[in-house]
Amino acid sequence: MQTSSSPISSLLDKAVAGERLTPEEGVAILRSHDLPSIGAAADAVTKRLHPESFRTYNIDRNINYTNACTAVCDFCAFYRPPDHPEVYVLPIETLLKKIEETVELGGDQILLQGGLHPKLPMEWYEDMLRTIKQRFPQVNVHGFSPPEIHHFTKIAKQPLKTVLERLKAAGLGSLPGGGGEILVDRVRNEITRGKVLTDDWLNVMRVWHELGGKSTATMMFGHVETLEERIEHFERVRQLQDETGGFTAFISWTFQPDNTDMAHIPPAGAFEYLKTQAVSRLYLDNIPNIQSSWVTQGEKVGQLALAFGANDMGSLMIEENVVSQAGTVHHLSLDAIRRCITSAGYIPRQRNVFYECIDEASEMVLKPAKPVLPILQS
Repeated sequence: MQTSSSPISSLLDKAVAGERLTPEEGVAILRSHDLPSIGAAADAVTKRLHPESFRTYNIDRNINYTNACTAVCDFCAFYRPPDHPEVYVLPIETLLKKIEETVELGGDQILLQGGLHPKLPMEWYEDMLRTIKQRFPQVNVHGFSPPEIHHFTKIAKQPLKTVLERLKAAGLGSLPGGGGEILVDRVRNEITRGKVLTDDWLNVMRVWHELGGKSTATMMFGHVETLEERIEHFERVRQLQDETGGFTAFISWTFQPDNTDMAHIPPAGAFEYLKTQAVSRLYLDNIPNIQSSWVTQGEKVGQLALAFGANDMGSLMIEENVVSQAGTVHHLSLDAIRRCITSAGYIPRQRNVFYECIDEASEMVLKPAKPVLPILQS
């Protein structure tokens, strides 16, 4: 496929053909401002990997069981120091009620995350998981980011593998990619203290995959990282996926600065978001799914992301507490999510965390719409 006469056209054609990009080539594409060509190439890769007539979404709820955290992250408006008067730990009754509401809306999963609480013992987490699975055996618990898991090893004074085995036995179904930010220690040391660094974040995922588990990978960009460091993040994720094959999807979003200690950093716009997501699709040739981030970008850009490498609209997200604390509040109804997919030329299908469709297949046939790429401000 000849994508354009752009200076990066040969690199884009290489990725479209299924050849692996080098880090230097990834940086060259990311430095380009030729958004239409990059988007067209990412869309071509997506259609090669996902020639089906549908695009997916899921129904889940982000439940933050505590906001107490011993780490200090300059980009986070959600956490509170453990002795702060606004610290909470959700009672199990409240948590179960939230899950019940999710199930009633057709959800089959919860995203369960919290801060690094210094006093909750390992047994507390196991009891929580067992209670959830006893009450809602059909619900997948997509829970505990790598920083939390690494923190549990300190609390329990046990090896990582043992901690993960205990959590899996108690009912943990899959791991989210939270706490990834940028997987480069220079960046992590600049924006956070008391939190897992790159190798340990990746090793949590490695060991979980070795135990047969699945997880997602994420990236929060648009703050203090360089373009080279974004590509280094992609490279570290790609290398681990080569090793384990355990990542089901990649999700990226832009840093939301309001109400954080990094509020002086101008927010990255839709141009930078779409370009970076498109490059992630071109670079991460071994990760099957890319998820749109309408939660940070809003409905229109979230929908447009389906033409820039995403094959999934993400979650209905019945509840979200972290990004909203940073002043970004976008809400989409289930009908709106399905409409976004339909008007993009695809059939909407509900899926689970493993990207298996769990609704009844529609007989409707849609003609794929020609993507319209507006001029977006950087």
